[in-house]
Amino acid sequence: MSETVLQHPNLRLRQAATWLRHPVLWLSIALFLFCMIWLFQGLSGNYEFILKLRMKKLAALLTVGSAVAVSTILFQTVSANRILTPSIMGFDALYVMMQTLLVAALGTTGFAMIGAAPKFIVETGAMTVMALLLFGTLLRKGARDITRMILTGVILGTLFRAGSGLIGRVLDPNAFATVQSVSFANFSRAHTDVLGIGATITVLGCVIAMWLAPRFDVLGLGRDRAIALGLPHGRIVVAALGLVAVLVSVSTALVGPVAFFGLIVAGLAHAIAQRRPGGAHHRILLPVAALVAMCVLVGGQTFFERVMGQQATLSVVVEFLGGLFFLFLLLKGKIR
Repeated sequence: MSETVLQHPNLRLRQAATWLRHPVLWLSIALFLFCMIWLFQGLSGNYEFILKLRMKKLAALLTVGSAVAVSTILFQTVSANRILTPSIMGFDALYVMMQTLLVAALGTTGFAMIGAAPKFIVETGAMTVMALLLFGTLLRKGARDITRMILTGVILGTLFRAGSGLIGRVLDPNAFATVQSVSFANFSRAHTDVLGIGATITVLGCVIAMWLAPRFDVLGLGRDRAIALGLPHGRIVVAALGLVAVLVSVSTALVGPVAFFGLIVAGLAHAIAQRRPGGAHHRILLPVAALVAMCVLVGGQTFFERVMGQQATLSVVVEFLGGLFFLFLLLKGKIR
């Protein structure tokens, strides 16, 4: 009995030391510091008005970061591949094509008159249904040919972009300019008019992902092993793809399409999480990825907007570095 009592302080010290080394703790501290710098750096004039604007943009960045990170980790788990992202597989191209079709059908004035909330809900629902139809069949069958999966995604993305380009050629200049404005990511001008809906959907999606995290761990073992362990493989894959489609639609609706940002975030998250025992588990990997993405967006946007005076764009730098990282993974053979 006395030995057990004497061991309690040591046990508590070990637990405290474990938490102090936990990546979620340090990433949370870093995110808090970045957020404080974003909100209060260079604050002058009408404090209430400026803080309100900054808080909206900060909330948008946090929403986009968590949505991109969680969707990328889930998609890589389903596809059993570390170089695939929803953007590479054509999700963003699908979104741009939907916007082009709306502009072509309704015109510039009609497109601008669409309510933000109804438009966002319709886009999210349509992207979810179409994404499940396009990729659900391929991934549920457990495609083992990685090259075929990549080529399928590239072909579908090229098809959607070609369709958008074809329709764009028959649009008038004003309508074409409207399409171009939604075809590229812009972290400086996030669409905060749908922030409440987007943030709510993102939080719900992240909560569901954390709830299903143990099942995603089993799913990551491969289709045959997962089925042998009693996992309803088809339903979990459909659930994961549904979450991916919804989260991707939220991020693209807020800032526009981002291709390689998720790839960078997922790579950093795996590198950080795997430094501790059990780090590959989704209960650790998902929050680590979300925190890394939010730190990169808030810290990067603060640097480019406040330090460099918007002389460079964060989305361009992220896409350039993400493309280099993608080529690095291909050359090194880091595909699993």
